[in-house]
Amino acid sequence: MLEILYHDEHLIAINKPSGLLVHKSFYSGEADTYAIQELKKQIGQKVFPVHRLDRKTSGVLLFTLDRETLRAMSDQFATREVEKKYIAILRGWTKEEETIDYDLINENEVKQNAITYYRRLQTSEIDLPFLKHQTSRYCLVEAIPETGRFHQLRKHFKHILHPILGCRKHGCNKQNKLLLQTFNMTKMTLHAYQLTFNHPVSNERITLNATIDDEFKRVGDILNLDLSEYVKDDESSVCQAIS
Repeated sequence: MLEILYHDEHLIAINKPSGLLVHKSFYSGEADTYAIQELKKQIGQKVFPVHRLDRKTSGVLLFTLDRETLRAMSDQFATREVEKKYIAILRGWTKEEETIDYDLINENEVKQNAITYYRRLQTSEIDLPFLKHQTSRYCLVEAIPETGRFHQLRKHFKHILHPILGCRKHGCNKQNKLLLQTFNMTKMTLHAYQLTFNHPVSNERITLNATIDDEFKRVGDILNLDLSEYVKDDESSVCQAIS
């Protein structure tokens, strides 16, 4: 069963687990299940994805329940009225904050402007030799993509030489191999933890929060990063309406 974060007559949002494709895609390959069909079966109603998350990225994923609402929400994404916040664990220590303005080539070989703002939340250093270093350094960052390009965060963090742990295509394979052999770690540590938008009918400002899974938390524990803020608390709501 998919974890439902929000549901009304127009919208539904889930906490997409890592490994689940949103829909069939030429670029993502085939799968036995997709978020669209699983959610449709779960609620007994057709759903329309407003945006997408990479297969290995977990977190808030928003759908509409009709095409009219889909058009309204798609317009909000296109005009950058929607705020998306991610957390990621990176190799090394980044700057305290930075705006990455670096053009990316999309799947059709077209150059597109891409902008990501991030701020460093925590740093850690553990006794794990890596290449010429006697220790390994990591950091937890909050990332806010101002544009929504294909694999934007993964490519941008690779560009600044602080790749996301567990990312194969745009990561550090030597670091990934070390973590796999040492800790049996295969998780890509990228999670869409918050989505904020205006409700397309009521115009109410809505903020949806998605908690991390147990494996993401395990990675944080191994690397001495405190992820308690992003772990599920049954006594608190994951959905807040902000007036």
